[in-house]
Amino acid sequence: MPSSAAEQPAVHPRPLLARADWLDLDGPWRFAFDDQDAGRAQHWHVRGRSDPFKRSITVPFAPESTASGIGDTGYHPVVWYRRTVRLTPPPGQRVLLHLGAVDHEASVWVDGQHVGDHDGGYTAFTLDVTDALNGGDDHEVVVRAQDDPRDPEVPRGKQDWELEPHDVWYHRSTGIWRTVWCETVPTQHVADLRWTVDLAGATVTAEVELARPPAPGTTLSVTLRHRGTPLGSSSVTAGDRRTPVTVALAGLGNGQARAAYLWSPEHPELLDATIAVAVDGAAGDVVTSYVGLRTVETGSGRFLLNGQPYHLRAVLEQGYWPESLFTPPSVAAMRAEVGLVRSLGFNAVRLHQKVEDPRFLYWADRLGLLVWAEMPSAYRFSAAGAHRVLREWLDAVRQQWNHPSVVTWVPVNESWGVQDLADEPAQRAFARALADATRALDPTRPVVSNDGWEHQCSDIVGIHDYEGDAAALAERYADSAALDRVLAGPGPARRPMFVGGARYRGQPVMVTEFGGIAFQPREARPDGWGYTSARDAAEWTSAVAALHQALRAGGVLAGTCYTQLTDTRQETNGLCTADRHPKAPVEALRRAVLGEPGPG
Repeated sequence: MPSSAAEQPAVHPRPLLARADWLDLDGPWRFAFDDQDAGRAQHWHVRGRSDPFKRSITVPFAPESTASGIGDTGYHPVVWYRRTVRLTPPPGQRVLLHLGAVDHEASVWVDGQHVGDHDGGYTAFTLDVTDALNGGDDHEVVVRAQDDPRDPEVPRGKQDWELEPHDVWYHRSTGIWRTVWCETVPTQHVADLRWTVDLAGATVTAEVELARPPAPGTTLSVTLRHRGTPLGSSSVTAGDRRTPVTVALAGLGNGQARAAYLWSPEHPELLDATIAVAVDGAAGDVVTSYVGLRTVETGSGRFLLNGQPYHLRAVLEQGYWPESLFTPPSVAAMRAEVGLVRSLGFNAVRLHQKVEDPRFLYWADRLGLLVWAEMPSAYRFSAAGAHRVLREWLDAVRQQWNHPSVVTWVPVNESWGVQDLADEPAQRAFARALADATRALDPTRPVVSNDGWEHQCSDIVGIHDYEGDAAALAERYADSAALDRVLAGPGPARRPMFVGGARYRGQPVMVTEFGGIAFQPREARPDGWGYTSARDAAEWTSAVAALHQALRAGGVLAGTCYTQLTDTRQETNGLCTADRHPKAPVEALRRAVLGEPGPG
């Protein structure tokens, strides 16, 4: 198969579990709308039975986007894709087909045989398609995607259920919207990997999940390097499909020496890793990965990174692009986005209502950017909807947990999907269950049970406050007494800060949405809006600086998150335009965020 090794791991679709050889399946596919949902009955998955694939689409861009070559934003609940793939797997090898994300339900056929289904529009899935291959060199891959745009129980995030975007919702992303790729692997191979760091014990543990139960004599070896220098290795006999391999880190027992290896936004140090599988001494699967040595926790009202108080300067990131919607236009654009955030003076992003591409997280890991990861919301509470949200969220947590940049989990935002949380015990129970299930899966990171208001068991209390008067904002957070009044009463949005008998118990408090000042330096959108507005660049930059200073002045907040990084369609309240051009000189915006004096 073609190799992309020269570009790895930066552009590998799964940079934390990468192999040297993989085949990129992005690009032209045949495409068809199926508005009557007739494709299954008419056997569209079997070539020659019918040929409805009259159009071409550029994967991984959704058909609603202009980047896809389709650009149709109407209601199309069922879509189909077909592509011929040329590959000849070596004897004894398995072929894995990976789909980065398909919105929302997917069914997949290879050479006319059904190979699997997936439910969840924001999570990746992998199918072993070996047994479906027809024995030739050319193979037909067919994907059917179903996404009812008007179903409020489906996790949709910012995808609009109305025909045209309204308020804070945008055009949909139906079908394939992340990279599709495949690779050949040994029969026994690494299926998943989880890193655990013990700084006090100076060890790193890789829990390696194998594709099948190990035969006697199967060994797993893990080697860690720092900037090319070996730091530790370990080999064990695999006794189960999930086997921990613990590596002692040479020289890190000295606490002073350890500091040089710790990951932080200021020093994003990473250890490169190699995981190898051998059976009876014969070399088998080899994957590369990396791990960041860092801890995150809360204590004494502060967010702690590597045991030290760390103030978050975050910006809201919706990850929406004018031409490609929720799909970044390229890997280079993902890197540039992280660099843009850092250049503006922020050390964190809150990924809003979207599970982001793992290559964006890769660049956050490499360049040093803290990430709050959030679950896209459904918009009506029901038992069926709750089950879908919980399942997809836990999959999203599992797929993101190895990234050191990810430091906080946010399963619910502003009571979306649980709008009656304050009054309905079932909805309160569900919000608590989401938070507790997240902690059960990953006890190493703080969890926010409901960002914005109506908290129950949050490790960080997030407040959404769009007060546009800097003086009033400064007074609201002037000292601990003022903060106590905010927490005790209805919050800035006139919603209770705590519900269900929960009380403030000393957690870090952050204003996790503020600002939102609309300013359109170019041609104005007639539907453009923000929470407040400015008339010109000088007024706008001054207002951005004043709001940041107002929240910084009292010293009682553990962090802030400005709304938002870029304009997003009708929301013209970004620090940058929708095409990523800062609305004022970068240095001026950086000074506004950091509170630094201007030149002269």
